[in-house]
Formats: sequence, structure tokens, C-alpha cells
Amino acid sequence: MSNVAEQMQQQADEFRTRYKAVRDEIGKTIVGHDDIVHGVLTSMFVGGHCLLEGVPGLGKTMLVRTLAETLSLEFNRIQFTPDLMPADILGTNMIAENEQGRRVFEFQKGPIFTQICLADEINRATPKTQSALLETMQEGTVTVAGNRYELGKPFFVLATQNPIEQEGTYPLPEAQLDRFLFKLVVGYSSRDELNTIVDRTTRGTKIITDKIMDGVEIRKWQALVREVILAKHVQDYIVRLILATHPEGPLAQDITNQYVRWGSSPRGAQTLALAAKVRALLDGRYNVSFEDIRRVFLPSLRHRVLLNFEAQAEGVEVDQVLLEILQKVAEKSDES
Repeated sequence: MSNVAEQMQQQADEFRTRYKAVRDEIGKTIVGHDDIVHGVLTSMFVGGHCLLEGVPGLGKTMLVRTLAETLSLEFNRIQFTPDLMPADILGTNMIAENEQGRRVFEFQKGPIFTQICLADEINRATPKTQSALLETMQEGTVTVAGNRYELGKPFFVLATQNPIEQEGTYPLPEAQLDRFLFKLVVGYSSRDELNTIVDRTTRGTKIITDKIMDGVEIRKWQALVREVILAKHVQDYIVRLILATHPEGPLAQDITNQYVRWGSSPRGAQTLALAAKVRALLDGRYNVSFEDIRRVFLPSLRHRVLLNFEAQAEGVEVDQVLLEILQKVAEKSDES
């Protein structure tokens, strides 16, 4: 038993070392935004997709590009615009001539056939085009004209979006939002960070980003994350947090009943469990703690809880509601 525990600890230490190597390489280009970088990397090592929200010019696209440069993975960028069509993303059947001179339909793959897909300004496109990613994000497949095509593994969609209050944006459908592991809100840089950004970008020096990790190693760490122990009482804490977001439910809080229209889906519980396992490994542990769950609570659920009209009228933000739920739900159940 001690040998197993020692092996687990060794794997956890190796994961932390490799994680830090990728983080440090990204830090050569990206200044600050530590929580955002950790969120993106957590999504990658869980095998999920990530949505970055913020006003233009905060470095969202640069972060995704830099991540792609540190990984030996195929990378494509799709610039979402109002006139973008689903076929521009997925691909389409084209007429071509075969060796016998006959005209046949041949499938031309779209830019989604990659391993890291940057969906830039995803909410600039219409809901019809946004929904083209639903199957791809959930199943890792593309279906065109009745034919199903597998995408390579690993596969990540890293999307950026502008705040929905901006002109020319279309809110993402709830079904698509639910397929993102995390929603990360990118804020402004601090005074020191802005000085560093100006120094790095206005002096003619080119920053070279090295390749740190490939797809085989990423899938290895994804498998390790799922082996981290999640005790039953800790898992029940996750379940009770999710149920507390359901209005009129047995565990609903007062603020839930007042301001929430729809609560989190089961994917919220899955996300909390997996993301907390990554946090445990980064803290040198092979078991999930309550604190691990609290640290990933907001990015896991802020896009899965829909507020009602009363909340919108009173200017209540979803993060406020979630933080109060987190404060009110006890770590230990009365039944345990």
C-alpha cells in the first residue's frame, strides 16, 4: 500500500512540475491574469472547453495563441462574424472529379478539424452558426450530409467573447454555454502589469515560445486527474451546491428562489469534481478537499445559472448569487 501511495505522490509531483513548465512558458508572453491562465490550463488537463469573456484588447486571443505555441498540437483560429456560416466552420461537400473522370462529392474539412480551436469573438456570429459547435464540443465529431467524422484527440475549443452588452453580439444559447467547462472573466491589468506589457511590446524584442508538451503527455495527465480520490462526503458537498442553485428545490437558498430562473445542470457537478481534482494535484495531494471545490466554484457555474427578470432589474450579478450560495451551504450535511 505504501508503494502505491508513493507512486501516486510521485505522479502528482511530476504533474505539478510539468504544469508549472507550461505556465512559466506562457508567462514569457502573458503578463498577469494568473487566475485566467490557471483556468485555461485546468480546462485543458480535464479535457474540457473554456470560454473567456472580456472587452477587446485584454489579451484573450494572445493567451490562446501562446498556449497553442507551447503545445505540439494543431491549431486553427476561426474569426466569428455575423456572416459566418456553419459550413465555414465544419466543412462542406465539394464537387470533384475522380480518377475515372466522374464527378463525385468530396468532403472538404473545415477549420474545426484541429486540436486547439480558437473561436474568436464567438458571440459575433448568429445563433445558427454558434450552434454548429454543439456536437463538436460534446462528442468530438462532425456530422455533414449524414456522414460522421472523428476529430483528433486531444481536442479543445477555447472561445473568446465580448460582454453581451456590447453592440453586434448574440448571447450564446444555454445548451452551448453548458458545454464549456469554465467561463473565465478577464479583467483589466494592474499598473505594474501595464508597465511590463508596454516594456515587452514596444522595444522591438521578439519573445520566442518553446514547445513544452505534446498531445500524448496531455492525455496522460488527463487520465491521472480522473484517478484523484473524491471522498463520498466531499462529493455530496458538490451535489448539495448544485441542488442549492435549483429554484424551489429542496436545498434551494432564499437568494436562489428570489433571483434564479434556471439552476445548474449535472455537468456543473461533473465540472466541480474534475476541476477540483486538478487543484488537489497542484497542491500536492491525491484527494479532493472542500477548499479545492470552493476555488473552482465560480468559473464552473457562472455560465450554468440563469437569473430571472427580477435579478436583471435590480442589477444583481450571477457571481453575487453564487457566492452567497457558497457561503450558505455547509461543508457537512445534517444527514451525515
